[in-house]
Amino acid sequence: MMTTHDKPRCSWAKIGKDGWTGYVEYHDTEWGVPVHDDRHLFEMLILEGAQAGLSWETVLKKREAYRQAFDNFDVKKVAQYDEKKIEALLNNAGIIRNKLKIRSAIRNAKVYIEIQKEFGSFDTYLWSYVDGKPLNNKLKSMADIPVSTKISDAISKDLKKRGMNFVGSTIIYAYMQAVGLVNDHIQTCFRREDI
Repeated sequence: MMTTHDKPRCSWAKIGKDGWTGYVEYHDTEWGVPVHDDRHLFEMLILEGAQAGLSWETVLKKREAYRQAFDNFDVKKVAQYDEKKIEALLNNAGIIRNKLKIRSAIRNAKVYIEIQKEFGSFDTYLWSYVDGKPLNNKLKSMADIPVSTKISDAISKDLKKRGMNFVGSTIIYAYMQAVGLVNDHIQTCFRREDI
């Protein structure tokens, strides 16, 4: 009988040398699943930006601390953070203490709210780039996965024009994968057809 850990999956979804199963759990339950909840879309946007220059493992291991530190990613609360709150975040060992990334999260929250006002929701804005349906890439191996596309370029360009930071095309493509705008599970992965 095949156990959960024996299933064929994307090669990055492995148990860590220290026994950490976070990658496997994230891959099996979240990565590539279409997200339409604005709070969750904001969380993933901030986490993807926080990853810049680091490993996704680093971010996933700090995710719960991020949720606590950033008021469960309540975009309205994050948009109101002041210098005192920024100082507290810079002293929070549970998160990535990078001043530019912290200030960017606050700035991005303000822009996010403006997008919600304009489009009715961030979900409506984001999913319009793929006509409301996930793109299903037919990838044979992890080497076939692009780091950016014309769509991630377009989203990145628009978000930057609106005033967001840490939203380069590579970060946005990873974001698209994370929130299911694109299904990049390889063809042999058991999650591909589930999604």
